[in-house]
Amino acid sequence: MKNKFLSSTLILIVGGFITRILGFIIKIIYTRIILEEGVGLHSLVMPTYSLLITIATLAMPLAISKLIAEEKNRSIKIICTSVAIIVIVNIFLLTAMFLSSKFIAVHLLKNENVFLLLLACTVTLPFVSLSSIVKGYFFGKQRMMPYALSNTFEQMVRLFLIVAFLPYFAQKSIVLAVAVLILFNIISELSSVLIFLLFIPKNILITKKDLKPTIPMIKEVLDVSLPTVSSRIIGNIGFFFEPILLTNILLFVGYSNEFILMEYGAYNAYSLSLLTMPGFFVAAISNALIPEISKFYQKRNKNMLKRRFYQALKISFFLGLGFSIFIFFFKESLLWILYHTQNGVDYIKVLSPFFVLFYLESPLISTLQGLGLAKFTMKITFIGVILKNVVLAIFSFFHIGIYGLILSEIVNILFVVGTNLYKIKKVLADMNLIL
Repeated sequence: MKNKFLSSTLILIVGGFITRILGFIIKIIYTRIILEEGVGLHSLVMPTYSLLITIATLAMPLAISKLIAEEKNRSIKIICTSVAIIVIVNIFLLTAMFLSSKFIAVHLLKNENVFLLLLACTVTLPFVSLSSIVKGYFFGKQRMMPYALSNTFEQMVRLFLIVAFLPYFAQKSIVLAVAVLILFNIISELSSVLIFLLFIPKNILITKKDLKPTIPMIKEVLDVSLPTVSSRIIGNIGFFFEPILLTNILLFVGYSNEFILMEYGAYNAYSLSLLTMPGFFVAAISNALIPEISKFYQKRNKNMLKRRFYQALKISFFLGLGFSIFIFFFKESLLWILYHTQNGVDYIKVLSPFFVLFYLESPLISTLQGLGLAKFTMKITFIGVILKNVVLAIFSFFHIGIYGLILSEIVNILFVVGTNLYKIKKVLADMNLIL
């Protein structure tokens, strides 16, 4: 079991690293093709798309993997029940989006071009949901190789589509190009599912009883998925309101739509993209930290709990510090080499010192989850989202461009990291640990 855990972890780390590198290459290529206008439109619609995906998938990968791993019910019954739930959720979500996309584009995001992009996002949701269900199955079976292969193949398909077809649509229209870029997710998600199908056992026996969802089974699936998705939805709702607040207030104080589109796009696609480069490594550390903290906390092994916490925090801190310093001093060169632009340089200059703390968020949250304080992290996420949007709204009236957004990001980082660190210190102090 230990060897299986180690091999699974290694496969995920290697596969995740390859996927992240491919994703970074994809982002470099498509930002050069769709140019700054397209990047702005893409950034404007991504918060809504992120929220839609969170609702459409309903944290099913986690729920399915947990229930299958427990082996209380037949895997096929869990899958069929999950599919039934996802189909109902997607029907309601697609209907709501087809009816409201025009309103969101014109009255909330103040850009009619976003309407086509929102429709494109909506069309992809069933395919993303289907892929999430299959991924949950393989996670539950602890078969990580298909997961790693499918993710890599998915990114390779997306890369091919972007290189081969996106330039053609960009010549026709930037709006059309961004819509097609989003729609490429349908093909890439289906390609991912295709790889998974190659690894599904050939002798699966499906009965009518398996196909019919039962109330207890539905309840069991939702009992796992809903608490998890609630925390994600809170974060995504905040992300959803970010461009809406920013756009409406900046338009009110006199900025043009073109300025908002270009600067918000530069902030998201260029500045944040560079600053979050080491995110994969910190995420890998944080994922490995949860079971370790949980194990030592249950055993009341104070020394090992303290050691693991400090190890994760130090590694994350020095990774964040190293990358932040490197990005701060070479920001102009990196932006030009990667994106052929200098937009976002000033935002990096302001944000980079605080992103050293940003990389502590993930291990701190993982530690709290390992200590059984997931509800506390959800509460802090909720308060942080409110605080961020309030600060964004207030400072956006001061006629400082999108620096109101940047200040709100800094305040959110300081609040979340400071509050979570204080809570962990308190818990450890209650265990008679001296930090």
